[in-house]
Amino acid sequence: MRHMQSVPWQVKIAAKIVLARLPFPYQFWEKIGLFKQGGMDRPEYALAIFRRHFDGVQFARKAGDFVGLELGPGDSLCSALIARTLGASRTFLVDAEFCASTDLNVYRAMETHLRALGLHPPGLGHCKTMVHVSEAIGAEYLTDGVASLRKIPSASVDYVWSNAVLPYVRRSDFVPFLRELRRIQRPDGVGSHRVPIRDIIGGKLNDLRFSQRIWESSFMAKSRFYTNRLRYLEMLRLFREVGFEPEVVRRMRWETLPTPRRKMAKEFAALSEEDLSVSEFDVLLR
Repeated sequence: MRHMQSVPWQVKIAAKIVLARLPFPYQFWEKIGLFKQGGMDRPEYALAIFRRHFDGVQFARKAGDFVGLELGPGDSLCSALIARTLGASRTFLVDAEFCASTDLNVYRAMETHLRALGLHPPGLGHCKTMVHVSEAIGAEYLTDGVASLRKIPSASVDYVWSNAVLPYVRRSDFVPFLRELRRIQRPDGVGSHRVPIRDIIGGKLNDLRFSQRIWESSFMAKSRFYTNRLRYLEMLRLFREVGFEPEVVRRMRWETLPTPRRKMAKEFAALSEEDLSVSEFDVLLR
């Protein structure tokens, strides 16, 4: 992996285009360390990500009676176990494909970690299958992207969160996706989202080099390095247009753009420095 840091971005794109078309499921790529969806199968990491969002929000809830929704749970359903421990009655977990581990030891390790911290998670000792685990932790795992959101009742969710997920929603799906979130979230609920605005090939802006026609083609979008390339100000505008009130609570910037304007497609090269320089932000949606 250290050697991969020095590989040119063009080579990385070419390799991912080829690899993404091989007939293997996500679990195969995850096992060999490629296309891995985060580290949510590790107890310390999963709890840190959950706390990063949960501890920073306030929403009307009764103990043991709030409903949560995680977008992009990645490698496990551990977030639902944590949410249950902290008072959730039910947690929806929505992803674009089946990525969660079915190894029961992952969830037993999470239970053990929570108990070691003095918390009281539901016991999983009786669980023999993932169905039993899901029932014990109040999880509903849905893996059909935006279509999965349509299955969730209106105004039924108190708390929505995502960690580095919004940039990877297909651009053409982004507004319908936000509308579904707005429909699902209760009027007094809140969403907490960490939004990186950079490519996933080298953490720069190399995705802005391509024209809209090329980048939004199915060929590119299905190659596991896709980002919707929505910029900071455009995202805030879209949040407002669908009926959210965004509150930016953290914003990170590049001092110098990592990809020169002269290398960008015209539509991006024309954007303001303020817009292009934002590399990541945290936002609350009410």
